[in-house]
Amino acid sequence: MKRVYSYNSGQRDRGYWLDQMLLVGEPVLTALAERRLRLSMPVESAEGSDRSTVTYLEALGRLLSGMAPWLESGERSGTEGELRSSFTELAREALDAATDPGSVDYMNFSSGLQPIVDTAFLAQAILRAPTELWEKLELRVKRNVIIALKQTRSRKPVYSNWLLFSALIEATLFRLGEPDWDQMRIDYALKQHEQWYVGDGAYSDGPSFHWDYYNSYVIQPMLVEVIETVGEQNNDWSMMRRTILDRAERYAAVLERLIAPDGTFPLLGRSLAYRCGAFHSLAQSALYETLPDGLRPEAVRSALTEVIRRTLDVPHTFDGGGWLTIGLSGHQPGIGEHYISTGSLYLCTMVFLPLGLSAAHPFWSRHGTDWTARLAWRGASFPIDKALV
Repeated sequence: MKRVYSYNSGQRDRGYWLDQMLLVGEPVLTALAERRLRLSMPVESAEGSDRSTVTYLEALGRLLSGMAPWLESGERSGTEGELRSSFTELAREALDAATDPGSVDYMNFSSGLQPIVDTAFLAQAILRAPTELWEKLELRVKRNVIIALKQTRSRKPVYSNWLLFSALIEATLFRLGEPDWDQMRIDYALKQHEQWYVGDGAYSDGPSFHWDYYNSYVIQPMLVEVIETVGEQNNDWSMMRRTILDRAERYAAVLERLIAPDGTFPLLGRSLAYRCGAFHSLAQSALYETLPDGLRPEAVRSALTEVIRRTLDVPHTFDGGGWLTIGLSGHQPGIGEHYISTGSLYLCTMVFLPLGLSAAHPFWSRHGTDWTARLAWRGASFPIDKALV
């Protein structure tokens, strides 16, 4: 695949991010657009775990959710613009293949529990790219997408962060103009997560708190997407909006401080095979320009660049066909829990959300600089951390 920029250019980091994102995404979108994903994509999973009925939707939903801001914004000419145009067309063809009941790659939206999860990520992609991944779809494909989203209503989500998957699907149906969007699923998720708030910007994942990255993988980003989509439709929700956004901002500050000077981060909790997807919430805050005061966007870019290098740009991250392998840094199949398979791994693309910002944005245009941990451990001044009261 042709690289976008010379690494000696002023847009070195952006070019590097784009190279990495397209390296991850090209096999999935090309195979699906050609309706050969089931034929081509290997399914690596834990011994004794059969994920073949759900892994393909995992790959598509998670990949598009991470790529969506880049697909939605920017020029359609020049090297990057031509790539954007090409990949956007692939994404639309992939959506068609995934939701067309006559397709050999038609995906499972209704059998078992897992489809709730990855239909929500697919819905999140549409919210993040409403023009390119919705308005420009053929009417036939739009109808199929709506049917797919609604099929998940037959499934009951787990009493955990999964409540947000149902809520996000309904918020997307509202955004798409469906009159039967279900306010109760949204209300339940928002109010239950308020009950699960444990302080200082963090929520427990269900009744019990766990040290893991699910506040970043799912909870904070989806709370923000839901409240920004439907917050004005209900007074109770409107009153929650500022609190939800403040907590997400605080959590972004925490995530930035977890990135060590060399780009590593604490190996806490489950789903570490999502690699750099652990910084979904920080990347979303950068995209939406809601980084905490004092946290410079170019410092966040520098930190996340090192995280990408440590988690994706290492030997054996991909198999011989270009598909992601299970691991955090290379191929480490032993860290794949029973619910992890090849498709799950594409949550790593959430780190690439800031590619939806223009190249002229300070996130990309300013020279890289040290983030908090690098400042601290080289003996420089750094800001004292402050809890969210």
